[in-house]
Amino acid sequence: MALLELKDVCAGYARHRVLENVDLTLEQGEIVTLLGANGAGKSTLAKAISGLLRVEGGSILLEGEPIEALMPAERLRRGIAHVPEGRQIFAGMTVAENLELGAYAAAEADQVERLEFVWTLFPVLRERMKDIAGNFSGGQQQMLAIARGLMSKPKILVLDEPSLGIAPLLVAEIFRLVERLRAQGISILLAEQNARQALSIADRGYVFENGKITLQGRATDLLNSPDIAERYLGMGRAAEVAAGDALASRLRNVLFPAVTRAG
Repeated sequence: MALLELKDVCAGYARHRVLENVDLTLEQGEIVTLLGANGAGKSTLAKAISGLLRVEGGSILLEGEPIEALMPAERLRRGIAHVPEGRQIFAGMTVAENLELGAYAAAEADQVERLEFVWTLFPVLRERMKDIAGNFSGGQQQMLAIARGLMSKPKILVLDEPSLGIAPLLVAEIFRLVERLRAQGISILLAEQNARQALSIADRGYVFENGKITLQGRATDLLNSPDIAERYLGMGRAAEVAAGDALASRLRNVLFPAVTRAG
């Protein structure tokens, strides 16, 4: 039995249907990534799972039990934490206050335990507990948003575009953190446009186009797929080969200039 299973899920906004008959599973201890362009349906799916958006059809099962009728707070209590696109921290509050809101449903003793856990992951947050969150950099705000989600002690962490608007060095740190969370037993559903990095840490992936899953499989297979390379990794196979040949030529010119001229 899958930890999370979606069957024929349909969802959208007002009269605009976005998701069409989506089937998806997330197993215990997995990282599953959702890939696709803006508007493909990734964020809509994340909201449908966390309860921020009501489904119009189909079912969402958590450990075999349907949850599509439950309110977001109840889904949070049952183990689904959602870190939304754009972070959406409370910018006028301190780090401590943001984290307290993430653990509002937990007992006080559990809050202390969770604080210790997030401090091991984000030492900078411990140092800046009294600082106003809005003064943080984009990367630090993303760390705070993830930490806030972890305060509920989730079974499933739904991460929506965690690399958006963050410096490359911090993006790498965020992805390393996601791997650490999997090692801690937390299952991750990762909606991400950075296909290469997402697939490099994921176990499986689903590709969305116009609200439908058009491709799915093991992350390694998707990473090596010519279709994925052409659409989401920035170049097709032919372009990759040409780029590699051009680089090799430049290196030969630098390393062996005399031989190159003679040839």
